[in-house]
Amino acid sequence: MKIVVASDHAGFLYKQAILEHLQKLGHETADYGTFSPDSCDYPDFIIPAAKAVADGKFERGIVLGGSGNGEAIAANRVKGVRCAYCWNLETAKLGRKHNKANVIAIGERLIELPLALQIVDAWLAEEFEGDRHERRIAKLDEPIN
Repeated sequence: MKIVVASDHAGFLYKQAILEHLQKLGHETADYGTFSPDSCDYPDFIIPAAKAVADGKFERGIVLGGSGNGEAIAANRVKGVRCAYCWNLETAKLGRKHNKANVIAIGERLIELPLALQIVDAWLAEEFEGDRHERRIAKLDEPIN
């Protein structure tokens, strides 16, 4: 699978570990930054990664920050992205099964690395259930304003 990964400074260490983990599993990855733990602005890295998923360059995306909240908000600003904020295995699984999440956000300061890797694996392993969820997702694509 083609997967893009991006973070701000507060998600940098997990980003590096997740990239390595994905590569060991045989996934094709791209690192959209940041490229150091120096302070930076998360939208500068998260939005380009989300756009790359929306444009079809990547099948999935993983974005990381201190809490993951800002990263999820930034990713969800991009049309065609459905970013699920994940903090445990259940949120990762349901994000994919029910919400067809093509991006997930993880907070490095809130969970341990082994759990973050398990979240990634659980999310990648799930399939979208479709059916009633397809109808709900279609409503998310309708203009609101």
